This record gives sequence, structure tokens and C-alpha cells, in this order.
Amino acid sequence: MGNKLFISNSPHVHSGDSVKKNMYGVLIALVPAFIASLVVFGMGALIVTLTSVAACVFFEWAIVKFLLKKDTCTVCDGSAILTGVLLAFNLPSNLPLWIIIIGALFAIGVGKMSFGGLGCNPFNPALVGRVFLLLSFPVQMTSWPVAAQFDATTAATPLALIKAGNFDALPDTLSLLLGNGAAGIGAGCIGEVSELALIIGLIYMLWKKIITWHIPVSILLTVFVFAGIMHWVDPVAYASPLYHLASGGLLLGACFMATDYVTSPMNHRGMLIYGVCIGLLTVIIRLFGAYPEGMSFAILIMNAFTPLINTYVKPKRFGEVVKK
Repeated sequence: MGNKLFISNSPHVHSGDSVKKNMYGVLIALVPAFIASLVVFGMGALIVTLTSVAACVFFEWAIVKFLLKKDTCTVCDGSAILTGVLLAFNLPSNLPLWIIIIGALFAIGVGKMSFGGLGCNPFNPALVGRVFLLLSFPVQMTSWPVAAQFDATTAATPLALIKAGNFDALPDTLSLLLGNGAAGIGAGCIGEVSELALIIGLIYMLWKKIITWHIPVSILLTVFVFAGIMHWVDPVAYASPLYHLASGGLLLGACFMATDYVTSPMNHRGMLIYGVCIGLLTVIIRLFGAYPEGMSFAILIMNAFTPLINTYVKPKRFGEVVKK
């Protein structure tokens, strides 16, 4: 009876990996996108990211120590740092610091620690903080700066131009892919300026087997097909699906937010259902909703459905007899 089995909350990792190793692996995958943000936004991107990370780490440490009164240190597992980086990547580079700190407090305090910490949160904490700020400070959260080398302070993003039907003002898709689409237009959030940098991060995570292909590929393919059908039906009213893939936070959300271990389904069939639904919701919100970007809302909605998906697509128990 010396050997005991301990059941704990997700995320569950195996093959010699650990939660800490995978968290820092995702941070490494985010480095190309961070470098691209520094090139486009300059010091603004660095200040926003450092503020968000420092605030998330501090609030998690303070909540664990003074409110939960636990002796264990959870800030070293990398999850608070990753939440801070992902929150920053979903913010404009000109956002006031006090708003960033409020967002970090909501992301960690409400989105994560109020449910019991890592493994217990039903929603992605960074997206919880981002959506809270978007609803609370809509003007500041939608004042998009252009690239640091231009004189203008704010301008419309590609998704805003698509929403307005102003397709002629859009840069070419290659410019958006490489990160040059900020020339003269709003560059959007910090983490979405270069799709190529995000793709490099995705390839790294797939290579290191930090994530599987099921969620990002199903999201991107669904968006491409659904947006393509709408463009085929009415090319004047609806933009090309390539613009939907190359603009906004689609790649950032599909690769780094929707793939969160805790809030996504546990098996591959569930991941495909989850990804297809996120893709459909994203296009529906972009085309017919009030907001030009729908990725954050789509992921949070499907986070809520993750337990139901896990229940529906349960893997066969070991030793279970399949009824014919």
C-alpha cells in the first residue's frame, strides 16, 4: 500500500514534461512576436509588456500569500508570467499603465485565483482581463496607434476597415503577413502586428509538442472556409478570407489562447469540435456583430462549453467493453 495514486486538476502533462517547462516553452514561442512588436511600436510595447507581467506576478503572489494564506509559491511555474505576456499582447501599446494594472488584477484575481488557481479556472485569465478592459474602457482599448516611425497617433485597424467595408484602404495580405501592414493604418494590439512571427511560434510549439495541431488548424480552416463562402456569395460586402486570416488577433488567439491546457478539451475529437466552433463564432461576430474582432469572445464562449465537450467526447475507459 506504499504506492498511492493522486488525482489533481488539469493541466495534465506526461512524457517527462512539466507545467513549468511547457509554460516557459510557450513564452519562448512568443519571442518572435514580441520582437516584431518592439520593431513596430518601440518602447511602448516594452513598457506595456513589462507592466502587465510585473502586475500579474505581484497580484498572484499577494493573493496566494495574504488572501489564500498558502506557503507554496505558484509564481515560479511561469503561468502568471505567461498570463501577463498574453494580456499585454491583447492591448494597445499606448494604453495607460493604470488601466493595464487593473486588467492584470482582474485577470489574476477574478479569472484565475478566485476559482482556485492554475488548473481550476474555467476561462482563459488573459482573455478575461482583456474583455473586462474592453467593456470598461472601450475608448482607450480601441485607440490603435500606428507604427512608431509614423507621425500619426491613432488610426483604423485592418479589421475596422473590413467592418466599414473600406476594402480599398487595406494593405496587401503579404504586408499583413510580414508585419508591414501598420504603414499608415492602426497596427492593432501588440501581439498581432506580424502573422509570420506568430506562425514561427506555432511551428516551435508543434515541434516541441507543447500543443497539437488540432485546435489552431481547425480554427484557421473554419475561418477560411466560412469567410470564403461569404466572400463568394457577396464579394462587395465581405472581404477575402485571406484578410480575415492575416488581420486581427486570429492567429494569436488560435495558437496561444485557445490552446490553453486548462480551458480547452482534453482529447483530439473534442479539440476539433472546440476549434470549429471558435472559428464559426469568430467570423459571425466579425461580420454581423458590433465588434470588428470576435476572437476573444469566441474563445471565452467555447471555454464555457469545454466541460460539456469533454463529457460528450469522453475517451473509452481502459477495459471497457464496447457495445455493438
